[in-house]
Amino acid sequence: MTSAAAANSPVDGIIATVSIVLSLLVAVWALVVAIRQRPPDRVQFAGLALLELALVVLSVLALVAIGGGDRPGEPGAFFGYLATLVCLPPLAWVLARMEPTRWGSAIVCAVCLVTPVVVVRLQQTWEVLGG
Repeated sequence: MTSAAAANSPVDGIIATVSIVLSLLVAVWALVVAIRQRPPDRVQFAGLALLELALVVLSVLALVAIGGGDRPGEPGAFFGYLATLVCLPPLAWVLARMEPTRWGSAIVCAVCLVTPVVVVRLQQTWEVLGG
């Protein structure tokens, strides 16, 4: 999509790309750890912390753009995805700490596979042009 909304989207750029790549890297590592039947390790928790930082930066950029007068195409869905997005890594962290087995690593893997989908949906809800 090459519309003006897509070109000026605060949720479509280097931070979004970093978030997606980082999330997938953590997912792969968590999958390896789960296959080895190990509990979540420091690498997973550090990855979740870095991912949360990137997602908070992405959220701040979106909120600053909205404060500056820009509007997402689907505001209701956009804010729903935005709230969900910043909650995913802390949720994975808590659930993985509650389940100190290989299933904790599987939880981290699953959440990190969902996160890129939510980032893409966030981008799509920004770019939709209202009718």
